[in-house]
Amino acid sequence: MTSALILASGSAARAKMLRDAGVTLEIIKPAVDEDELKMSYRAEGADVIDTAIALAEMKAQAVSRRHNGRYILGADQMLECEGIWFDKPADIGAARAQLKALRGRQHHLVSAAVLVKDGQRLWHHVDRAELTMRDISDAFLEWYLALAGDAVTSSVGAYHLEGIGAQLMTRVRGDFFTVLGLPLLPVLAILRTHGMLRA
Repeated sequence: MTSALILASGSAARAKMLRDAGVTLEIIKPAVDEDELKMSYRAEGADVIDTAIALAEMKAQAVSRRHNGRYILGADQMLECEGIWFDKPADIGAARAQLKALRGRQHHLVSAAVLVKDGQRLWHHVDRAELTMRDISDAFLEWYLALAGDAVTSSVGAYHLEGIGAQLMTRVRGDFFTVLGLPLLPVLAILRTHGMLRA
């Protein structure tokens, strides 16, 4: 078995998914300006899939430069609703506004993963899930925000589908792990290919 995978992400959800699946991890949060890259890609007319892949690779490459010989996994998730891109809300007020914009509508979560070693992209995968949010009342929204608390700022959708956020939805189409922020099964497959998991 090779040395531990480095996860180039500060996402607790991604780290938990990988560890729960038996992956030995070292976590290094990359110092990258995601907002600048998103603005640049958006200005060039790029779609959310290309942007998510680029962000995931940028994170992995930033860590790879300081860790020769190691496998680095970068990941990113983006939310798109009718052509509008949403980011993690900065605070409860931003989460409230975002959920009001999404209620009663369909949106997409795009999760990308990129594996890098010695500055070379070895593999990438992207997946998309489609979610439909209920037309929730203002009263329900306030109840939800009070119950969920600051956790809403840790997710691009201002919800966690594995928790109370499930009550926001009427339909979810797509892979559950993709909704959580990582196309986990393809990631596990490529780690096996590179000898990082038992085959």
